[in-house]
Amino acid sequence: MIKRLWGTVVEFLADVRAELKKVSFPTRSETMGSTSVVLVFCVIMSLYLSLVDSLLVWLISVML
Repeated sequence: MIKRLWGTVVEFLADVRAELKKVSFPTRSETMGSTSVVLVFCVIMSLYLSLVDSLLVWLISVML
């Protein structure tokens, strides 16, 4: 039973190693570009949501 378990673990680790060889990691410039896009999108969305929130607060205060 122990031998079968050990063989399964060894096979799993060999499969993991083979799959990691297939992974293509992004370059530094690709990572920087993607990060910049995410940060700009977050800033734009925060400004938009702030504007909508202020508009709704003003609208509700006028109605009450």
